[in-house]
Amino acid sequence: MTASEDVDDALFWDVAQPLMAAGRAEEGELMRSRCIRVGKEFLAMPEYRTGDLVVKLPRERVDELIDAGTGLAFAPAKKVFREWVQVPERDEALWSALLAEGFEFVS
Repeated sequence: MTASEDVDDALFWDVAQPLMAAGRAEEGELMRSRCIRVGKEFLAMPEYRTGDLVVKLPRERVDELIDAGTGLAFAPAKKVFREWVQVPERDEALWSALLAEGFEFVS
C-alpha cells in the first residue's frame, strides 16, 4: 500500500529538505512509502496514513519522547519498532530537531 494522495505530509518534506539539499540524506522507500535515508540507513518518513513524523532514534530517546507524551510507539501491523517514534504534533522546530538527532544516530 502506498501513501494516499490525501495525506498531509508537506511538513515532513519541508523539514527534510535541508538535509537532502545539503546531500546529507536522500529520498528512498521504506515499507512501500517514501522516506529519507542516510547511505544505507533509514532515517525518517511520514506516517503513510497521517503524515506524522516517524524517525529513527536511540531506544532510550524513543522511550523519553513516549513517556513525555510527545511521541507514540511506532507499531505498523502491531509490531513495535523500538528505535522508531511517531510524532503527531505538527511542530516544525521539533521535527527539525528530531531529524537532526536521528541523523546523528544513523550516520
